[in-house]
Amino acid sequence: REARPQPWGRGPRLAVRRDRIFEDSYEGFAVLVRDHGPAVLRDRLQISFVNEAGMAEAGIDGGGLFKEWLDVLSVRAFDPHYGMVVAGPDGTLAPNPASAAIADDDVQQLTFLGQLLGKAVYEGLLIAPEFAGFFVNKLLGKANHVDDLASLDPDLAHNLLSLKSYEGDWEDLSLYFEVQEERLGAASTHELVPGGSEIAVTAANVQQFIGLTAHYMLNLRVARQARAFIAGFATVLPLAWIRKFSREEFALLVGGTQRDIDVDEWRAATNYSGGYHDAHAAIGWFWEIVRDFAHDDRAALLRFVTSVARPPLLGFRHLNPPLCVMRVPISHDAERLPTSATCMNLLKLPEYSSKAALRDKLLYAIHEAKGFELS
Repeated sequence: REARPQPWGRGPRLAVRRDRIFEDSYEGFAVLVRDHGPAVLRDRLQISFVNEAGMAEAGIDGGGLFKEWLDVLSVRAFDPHYGMVVAGPDGTLAPNPASAAIADDDVQQLTFLGQLLGKAVYEGLLIAPEFAGFFVNKLLGKANHVDDLASLDPDLAHNLLSLKSYEGDWEDLSLYFEVQEERLGAASTHELVPGGSEIAVTAANVQQFIGLTAHYMLNLRVARQARAFIAGFATVLPLAWIRKFSREEFALLVGGTQRDIDVDEWRAATNYSGGYHDAHAAIGWFWEIVRDFAHDDRAALLRFVTSVARPPLLGFRHLNPPLCVMRVPISHDAERLPTSATCMNLLKLPEYSSKAALRDKLLYAIHEAKGFELS
């Protein structure tokens, strides 16, 4: 990555309202690119949050506000509820082929989503959204094949491939060289070849039908949306650089490693404040609890503290800001739950009276409670 002259707090400014973080960031990126050119997106942005009264919240962005902004924005921007992306059966994301029916500026929004993902990778910050394999292939410039259809629609992939071994009467299937879809409640038909609605699928042409169906589903139906997303990504990171990676390596860059969470490594990389230290009794209880957690509980705790449930690619020591556990004095165990500030990778841990109380409160917080609070 090329060197950037700005330390945190001295780059281009971006002011956003918390309740309109997507809209303000989307418009802010467009203004920055218009005024300074696309290269500005490789600078270290100085984020400020605006309160309900229209006043900037106190605080200088030393990297924590930027991480908070990226954490919150990436969840909002890649939320299928808003229509620019859709989630597959496994929860992985891809552009919505019906995006034009959702918003007149869908191309611009998808370009922004690409810029946002590129910015996260460029800054080395992990984000929670995961992307479908077939779409990652497009971003990486790799060809999609029939086998990749499973990352979009496992049932369709299974049904198509089962046609290879079909031995019944093809007329009974009533299949033609067309794809029937439903988008936003409206049915549509796409012919795979000219006049495809009149060409029946038979044993002689089934291989061609499978290939054409996969090509349409994986490439043609989202071509417009994918071009916009990739163009946005390329304004931050050169495609030649990202295309050196495999699909699996790209997933590591975006969301971290899928390896087990190493508690010893996590502990060694953790700082303490407020009176806690590594030999404090409550900290001893805490790490004993984390070590005894099932994998899913450890992952939930890591997400609670950092916003991402997977360990960073280069290890916990490379997290910025570094992990920290802060002591919160309390007069009785029921007074408050653990909370976190993901922008600072900070766990605010009350000093409970027993290991059992700490475990119960921690499990409740990471699975049931909203952890972030303003500091």
